[in-house]
Amino acid sequence: MKTALEALERLRDGNRRFAEGIRDRTVGPSLLNRRMEVVDGQEPFAIVLGCSDSRVPAEIVFDQGIGDLFVIRVAGNIIAPSLVGSVEYAAALSGTCLVVVMGHSGCGAVTATVDELKRPMANRSPNLRSIVDRIRPSVDAVVEANEGMDRETLIALAVRANIRSSVSHLRHGSEVLEQLIADQRLLVVGAEYSLATGLVDFFDGMPEGH
Repeated sequence: MKTALEALERLRDGNRRFAEGIRDRTVGPSLLNRRMEVVDGQEPFAIVLGCSDSRVPAEIVFDQGIGDLFVIRVAGNIIAPSLVGSVEYAAALSGTCLVVVMGHSGCGAVTATVDELKRPMANRSPNLRSIVDRIRPSVDAVVEANEGMDRETLIALAVRANIRSSVSHLRHGSEVLEQLIADQRLLVVGAEYSLATGLVDFFDGMPEGH
């Protein structure tokens, strides 16, 4: 099992390849062979909780193959009890020691939340509103503190605030994860994927020097 820093470096290397349009030929040389290798069990080296946006598929963004990542996707990379439970399950599954909460530039769920704060929508469905309401607390302070800022910059700040909020929730909203972190058996970091460049910026919770 890789250490958190080794797992992080593997993700970074894979993302560099992806951004440069290079595919690692050693990753899943045969999909059939790899599929058969993981029939009886899995040992993902990292957990990625990301947005459901179709432009941000974690396995492709990090140039990884079948069985390499435990991926959880939900609009706005929000945190809810079932998602915390999924991370707990994956962390206990095989000692996976790295969790990445990955948002992305121009996130539609965050944009909807910013717009909702600026101009509430009475006809939003209860299901969509539940997503907006989970994002709202982290974005509210950003909107209030930056009155008059242009919309694009405001959304960029809100995206990062939402990522930090989800990271914090994982670190402090689960006794299981808190204990793993305290025992230095789990690292939870926040990252943002750029739709324009294809690069992932790891910016929250990174160990010093990394």
